[in-house]
Amino acid sequence: MAGTNFVDYVKICCRSGRGGKGSIHFHRDKLTAKGGPDGGDGGQGGHIILRGNKQFWTLIHLKYRKHVIAEPGGMGLGALMHGKKGADVVLDVPLGTIARDAETGIQEAEITEDGQTVILVPGGRGGMGNNHFKTATRQTPRFAQPGEDGMDIWKILELKVLADVGLVGFPNAGKSTLLSVVSAAKPEIADYPFTTLVPNLGIVEYRDFLSFVWADIPGIIEGASEGKGLGTRFLKHIERNSSLLFLIPADDSNPRKTLSILLNELQTFNPELLLKQRVVGISKADLLDEELMAEMKEQLLDLNPIFFSSVTGQGIPELKDRVWSSLHHD
Repeated sequence: MAGTNFVDYVKICCRSGRGGKGSIHFHRDKLTAKGGPDGGDGGQGGHIILRGNKQFWTLIHLKYRKHVIAEPGGMGLGALMHGKKGADVVLDVPLGTIARDAETGIQEAEITEDGQTVILVPGGRGGMGNNHFKTATRQTPRFAQPGEDGMDIWKILELKVLADVGLVGFPNAGKSTLLSVVSAAKPEIADYPFTTLVPNLGIVEYRDFLSFVWADIPGIIEGASEGKGLGTRFLKHIERNSSLLFLIPADDSNPRKTLSILLNELQTFNPELLLKQRVVGISKADLLDEELMAEMKEQLLDLNPIFFSSVTGQGIPELKDRVWSSLHHD
């Protein structure tokens, strides 16, 4: 998932199709000179539909598609023939996409399953033909309904990454390296902060052919919940994770303070994030000798952290076990 290709927010103008006009028509054939009304109904205007597609990871395909226009319904015909339904426009989106009204900000739809469809903007209803308006005293109605207008409205599509586990930590805590070791994901890795600028997903294989999805969330900094850096854009992806794995590097001078800052940023952004299951991992454990590790374990005894090294593989199986348990903690 290249950083330049990851788009998690688009604003598009949606115009659904107008309903077709009802027909004003009377039955005529060689035996009937003045038959009754037989005008058919107009066709339904085309909808604009969201469809979940697990093959999509980004909204980049909609970034430059500012206007989405569905087809109008066809006009009703004689012999009670309905007008043609306007063609729908189907927008494939990644799982985890939500739709909001651009003016009110109210969430209107959420796509979480492959193949799931939601009508984002309904098309106008077709008008009724004159056949519907005949009565005992009005046997030749010379009017029909016009089609209902479609809607012309701006929508916001926003992607929140769906994953079982979210990796949370300061920049350069070792999140991307861990993801590259436990999965087939190939995130960009370098020894400087902010290497990761977009979420990266990886499928982690577990025992007995089981698996779960980890998300490497870009590093959080103090003040992220207030929008510092790109904080709120990063934090929103954590909302969809079932469990959180907090990573603190072994060379951190004050791991308790680091964890406190991370938890405070999550609480400020959305207090419900603190209700999620959490695991604390001490990364880069290969930097510690036995004496330092024993001392650090004693200091952090109440946090029950897992010490691991993505370089040597130390502690990785135990880390997977702990994460799996956090996902199935019933």
